[in-house]
Amino acid sequence: MSPPEPVALATELAAAIKHWGVKLGFGQVGITGIDLGADEARLAAWLAQHYHGDMDWLAAHGSRRSRPAELVPDTLSVISTRFDYLPEAQTDAWRQLNDPAGAYISRYAVGRDYHKLLRRRLQRLASRIESAIGPYGYRVFTDSAPVMEKPLARNAGLGWLGKHTNLIDRHTGSWFFLGEIYTDLALPSDPPMTRNHCGSCTRCIDICPTGAIVAPYVLDARRCISYLTIELKGSIPHELRPLIGNRVYGCDDCQLVCPWNRYAQPTTEPDFQPRHGLTTARLLDLFAWDETTFLARTEGSAIRRIGYERWRRNLAVALGNAPRSLAVLTALKAARDASPPLVQEHIDWAIARQSGIED
Repeated sequence: MSPPEPVALATELAAAIKHWGVKLGFGQVGITGIDLGADEARLAAWLAQHYHGDMDWLAAHGSRRSRPAELVPDTLSVISTRFDYLPEAQTDAWRQLNDPAGAYISRYAVGRDYHKLLRRRLQRLASRIESAIGPYGYRVFTDSAPVMEKPLARNAGLGWLGKHTNLIDRHTGSWFFLGEIYTDLALPSDPPMTRNHCGSCTRCIDICPTGAIVAPYVLDARRCISYLTIELKGSIPHELRPLIGNRVYGCDDCQLVCPWNRYAQPTTEPDFQPRHGLTTARLLDLFAWDETTFLARTEGSAIRRIGYERWRRNLAVALGNAPRSLAVLTALKAARDASPPLVQEHIDWAIARQSGIED
């Protein structure tokens, strides 16, 4: 009997990788090649418009972002994975978002930081492959290097890029993280998602509080609330502050309104369950945290990455947008003088709003 053909072996291995991935908790696993030529051109055009704001790292790595083999030499295939994270029913998120005295935190950040969890799962998948075939070349990524994870996931058949620029799967929506394994294995690619199912829907564009989706499939990050509250290190532009509402870390509006997310189900991953009451937190309660409390309550959380100063900056803006009350005004005035200049500036704005001086 002749030995199996290499193509047959690669196909069998690809099927096994997907099976092992699902067993490890991934919602879906797909495989693609490394051609991102069209996406490289789109990225260059987007950067030329300065839509990336202060995120200089998006332009810093040149073609390594869009050419996997330049980032990891000898890469032939990319294993793309999806991991669902929605911690609760979407109605609960809407309830908090619509409570002006409540603090809204993007639902990806109310549990433990996804970076370490996904990296460990990806490493376990990579090690499982190694146990089956022996040593091979690979590197795992989860939002941790210049990787075009959404185009790669689309090419691996995991979904399409929606008008809000997030990846959408027609069976589970968009509440998921992505992770990749770059490998030197020549694996058969899955059919890419070539059909876009957004149709004529513009709900994500219409609901964006700051008008950050400037055209279908084009996001101006400089106006995006996730950028303003997480990535931006300095002062939030005055004209955008009233539009932020009670969102103190990230924004989920475009996902909450997306019709495809009616199929999304809450995650079963314990680490993504809400911690410290963050899904129902009150603005004044969070503003009362000192730095020690902040560090304790955000241990193991993605929120900690912005630091205490920006956390207070964001809360000051949200309190400026909250209903006028003596309690809010008193808390702002009491915190003002002991705050660093960046926070003071935003507290002064919030005091003016609460006092009816600035509307």
